Amino acid sequence: MQILDDHDKMLLRELQQNNRLTTEELSRIVNLSQSAVQRRITRLRNEKVIEADVSIISPAAAGIGITCVIDIILHEGTSKAIDKFKEAMQQCKEVAQCYYVTGTYDFVVIAHARDMAHFEEFSKKHLMDNPNLKHFYTHVVMDKVKVSYGVAL
Repeated sequence: MQILDDHDKMLLRELQQNNRLTTEELSRIVNLSQSAVQRRITRLRNEKVIEADVSIISPAAAGIGITCVIDIILHEGTSKAIDKFKEAMQQCKEVAQCYYVTGTYDFVVIAHARDMAHFEEFSKKHLMDNPNLKHFYTHVVMDKVKVSYGVAL
């Protein structure tokens, strides 16, 4: 992967805010030709600097009523147990994010549910009935203070 120069960083900052900007708009902002902007964006995508181009959908519009942050401790910390839990979380539609972490917990999971009944159904099926899960602690999000999908450049 190539080192990012100032033009790359400017492009990435703009695209993180609005990836629907045209090459014409981007060229004015970063002071490069449209063809140079297009070549850079293509390179950034090919090198996986830009991992995805997505639309972020309002949870409320999708019928999501609650978001939960779940701290998880497994019984065993073997590579097989960890890989099995990772695979289970990847298959679970309610799980928006899953992090394998250091410290007190083994995983931190961000899950979405329609309502508390849906969350209870999710937690029974994917957490309570998981034989390798020792404990889980759920934090129900009351307010999104800051949510960012970008990285500082």
